[in-house]
Amino acid sequence: MMQRFVALGECMIELSQAGNGLLRQGFAGDTLNTAWYARALLPDAWAVDYATVLGHDPASDQMLAELAAAGIGTERIARHPTRVPGLYLISLSEGGERSFTYWRDTSAARTLADDAGWLAQVCDGADAIYVSGITYAILLPEGRARLRARLAAARQNGQRVIFDPNLRPRLWADTATMCHEITAAAAVADIVLPSHDDEAQHFGDASPRETALRYRDLGAAEVLVKNGGGPMVSCLAGHDPADLPPLPRVDPVDTTGAGDSFNGGYLAARLCGMPIPEAAQRGHAVAMRVVGHRGALMPMAALSA
Repeated sequence: MMQRFVALGECMIELSQAGNGLLRQGFAGDTLNTAWYARALLPDAWAVDYATVLGHDPASDQMLAELAAAGIGTERIARHPTRVPGLYLISLSEGGERSFTYWRDTSAARTLADDAGWLAQVCDGADAIYVSGITYAILLPEGRARLRARLAAARQNGQRVIFDPNLRPRLWADTATMCHEITAAAAVADIVLPSHDDEAQHFGDASPRETALRYRDLGAAEVLVKNGGGPMVSCLAGHDPADLPPLPRVDPVDTTGAGDSFNGGYLAARLCGMPIPEAAQRGHAVAMRVVGHRGALMPMAALSA
């Protein structure tokens, strides 16, 4: 029987450096990036859908066509009558670290939780539903509450809710609001995939183990704490955190999409029953390939090359 992975969030127009002052256009966004790599790595027994709101403009049409060509389902994408996708520009510093400039205040995706009926349709029939802190951050407070209620109902219905906190303070009114909303979102998730460096900065966690325990105690059945290429920690409900073996490092060309691609590789492995340590190795191997490539989305064919 076909199983279904649905990622819900914002897909944006991406402008990345192409050399000689030129820019390359692509499409990306944290939840889309994860869906992209999950689609590349999950077997055909899994369908992968993306859910968002786009416009009726040429860029939205092109985005839909590229997702469909990649084998990502677009039936859960709505079209807004007046809004268009957001846009961001990647700037790279030495060592491949990146910074972003965004134009997204009036993006169509900011309306994705306006309609409770549409949210219900998006989640209907999904075996796994993936969202991030950015999915929540772009919404108005009532939209966040509506999304959280829908995901809580999905979890009660036996569907797996997967959450990457992906802390981005610039998207929130203040740090206190961000931490409150991220905590509330994590409390309705089965699997939580935080990054320790972000969590330490904003929640004060002294170690990846503290991050793992905090999310476990909110009710997560599984927590995997990423650690910027350092040793990761996993934690299952009812168990103490476990240190994972260290993994090899690589000098990056562009770190855009590193965590998202890790999530895609890790989740593809876990959804197929692979144990956590081996799934983390799979996610890390994908991320190492991606950071050697400019932009967030590496061609799917290149992953198996």
